[in-house]
Amino acid sequence: MLIISTFVYFVKFPPAKGVHFQNYFVLLHTKYNFCAKDFSMSKNLTSRAEDYSKWYNELVVKAGLAESSGVRGCMVIKPYGYAIWERMRDILDKMFKDTGHQNAYFPIFVPKSYFEAEEKNAEGFAKECAVVTHYRLKADPNQKGKLMVDPQAKLEEELIVRPTSEAIIWNTYKTWIQSYRDLPILINQWANVVRWEMRTRLFLRTAEFLWQEGHTAHATQAEAVEEAQKMNEVYATFVEQYMGVPVVRGRKTETERFAGADDTYCIEALMQDGKALQAGTSHFLGQNFAKAFDVKYATKEGALEYVWASSWGVSTRLMGALIMSHSDDNGLVLPPLLAPIQVVIVPIYKGEEQLQAIRERISPLMQALKERNIAVKFDDDDTQKPGFKFHEYELKGIPVRLAVGQRDLENNTYEVARRDTLTKESVSGDNIITHIEQLLKDIQTNIYQKALAYRDSHITEVNSYEEFKEVLENKGGFLSAHWDGTPETEAKIKEETQATIRCIPLDQKEEAGTCIYSGKPSKGRVLFAKAY
Repeated sequence: MLIISTFVYFVKFPPAKGVHFQNYFVLLHTKYNFCAKDFSMSKNLTSRAEDYSKWYNELVVKAGLAESSGVRGCMVIKPYGYAIWERMRDILDKMFKDTGHQNAYFPIFVPKSYFEAEEKNAEGFAKECAVVTHYRLKADPNQKGKLMVDPQAKLEEELIVRPTSEAIIWNTYKTWIQSYRDLPILINQWANVVRWEMRTRLFLRTAEFLWQEGHTAHATQAEAVEEAQKMNEVYATFVEQYMGVPVVRGRKTETERFAGADDTYCIEALMQDGKALQAGTSHFLGQNFAKAFDVKYATKEGALEYVWASSWGVSTRLMGALIMSHSDDNGLVLPPLLAPIQVVIVPIYKGEEQLQAIRERISPLMQALKERNIAVKFDDDDTQKPGFKFHEYELKGIPVRLAVGQRDLENNTYEVARRDTLTKESVSGDNIITHIEQLLKDIQTNIYQKALAYRDSHITEVNSYEEFKEVLENKGGFLSAHWDGTPETEAKIKEETQATIRCIPLDQKEEAGTCIYSGKPSKGRVLFAKAY
């Protein structure tokens, strides 16, 4: 039927010379109510049900968030994707500063001897390290126009391109800390890190990525533990309240904790395909790095003690969580609090006179929205038709779209479309500002509640290994199961099912039971899942 309709329209309304095929069908949709949606090359996404991984990869590229680069495993974050990351960064930065932290910056290069100082940390990251061995190139005498590494420019000591900054920072803290008066040190840095990944995916796992890493030093164990727990809660608050993604707060098992930490706290989110994603971690480092770099402080009583430490971080992986938690087969769905454009206004007009009338009509509206810190865009670009713009803004996840035409001018109305439900309504110009303010709040709440309902319906208690495997295969999600607490059982389950213990929930109830795998006694349930 669609093919026949296409042919009829093609004969009746042939495209003008030079009109792109895609734009031709958008033109039909705009002028003649033809269904151009099926022909929009910009959308045309693989459905989530058909191939979730392919849907994700296509969406990241087609929505203009990021793309692969000429460097294997590294990505280019495009302006629209970076604008979302900037929103995340700015909000988190304020939250960090509100909790007493300051920003600083440390070198990207870490001498190998520094990196080796904390044995567990070095061992944990060794296989992912990029290493600088030389500091100069020279012309290749055997190939004109080519360069070669100068063998005379070998470094005396190799430099590690930072996979994380504990080593270089704690070597620095050694010169900053002499007495209790110098504590606590509460530092955060925004930086890039390199972890040499063999299998990469945009935002979720790349060889180089952006992140922040907090590194704090304290006089007592209690203060360092409190810091690690506090920052884990900061992350949870941000992800839930701003990203609209519900998380489980928990602790990692010994096998899964950060290399060099005594304890790792985490927040775990669930994506729409039933896989978990670690959204943030915070580590209690004990005195491990202080001892590795001999960082001591003089107490009030004059004794010398090693300091206590924490570190914590989130990365551009949060972009992946944002995309996979809310988006649909039509494109992105962005929470208003993180959307670079919260409201877009598209004029529908014939001729410059009508466009000018629309401009005059919406000018005070745009000013009023900006005064309320609502990011608004008026798209009067005449190179694309309204139908094409509607599809593009739907693909990019703009929370609210307004359309204004001649009839709206006459009736003092706006057509208002919301991205999360794909519904439209006509709103009086007298109420439009308060309506938009409330609508943005409703969308923020709605997408969180939708994600929460999905997450809660995908936490399943299982009581046997057979049930565990069946639910994991057919439903996915978090599996709440008894575990005997041993790394051996944890490793066997991972080997056989690819499911890992995502966390020991902080609100775990003391509950005597039997491990689903070994049959040994268990003190409580933990959450398993397949994960990104």
